[in-house]
Amino acid sequence: MYYELYIDVLFLINFMMDSLLLLAVKKVLRCPVKNGRVFVGSGLGAVLTCVLVALPLPAAVKLPAYYAGIPGMMIRAGLDIRKGRQFWKAFGLLYVSAFLMGGMLQILRPWVRTGSLFFAAAVPIYYLMYGIWRFLTMLRKQEERLCEVVLYIGPETYRMHALLDTGNGLTDPISGDPVSVIDPACAQKMLEKERTDTGVRYIPYRTVGGEGVMPVFRAEQMEVFLPGEKGEFRMQRPIIGICEGQISGHEEYQMILNPNVLAG
Repeated sequence: MYYELYIDVLFLINFMMDSLLLLAVKKVLRCPVKNGRVFVGSGLGAVLTCVLVALPLPAAVKLPAYYAGIPGMMIRAGLDIRKGRQFWKAFGLLYVSAFLMGGMLQILRPWVRTGSLFFAAAVPIYYLMYGIWRFLTMLRKQEERLCEVVLYIGPETYRMHALLDTGNGLTDPISGDPVSVIDPACAQKMLEKERTDTGVRYIPYRTVGGEGVMPVFRAEQMEVFLPGEKGEFRMQRPIIGICEGQISGHEEYQMILNPNVLAG
């Protein structure tokens, strides 16, 4: 059985798909290369694919070259990633992106029968796929910033989840100590019994939404347990602020931890 294969069509199809995939990987990994270089890598991949299809080579040569050699050369030429962990991350992302894009295009095939419309659908799929990658990356980064905190107030201990927020630079104007902020519901449980050692007072704060004053108090001790093997930290007499409203909409964490407490 014989098939007619138009080499120019094969090149254009591969060039378009390789360009979209490399652009997606570039954005996810934030590679500092220009789009022109990405298109060079895509063109190289398309040319090598055409050559590989045209040459009468055995499958033992074609398969490794097609599934490993060409993607590797595309990453090196288009993203300027040559070795190390970043290379293998880009390699994996390229394959996962190709799998996702291929699956989405296959789903659309019954409704988009015209060839030009079918491949035009690849562009919005690219943006959808990039949006999915960004969402997953955002979730992973937030998960990495979540940690466990134990507050000691009098004879009681309170364990909670905290978000390590680099944007929290609130400090006490009197002592200069960093201030971490907790949910008002947690604060109510902590301070429901009168304790003379907490000494609730008010400090000014400023956000993008305006200015105000925030009640703060000193806990006796705070322990922070960072995820993985990043370590444990213990602070004496940390300053805790009480937020006006709920900190996390889904109650994933009850404290916004000031990163400066880890440097003290």
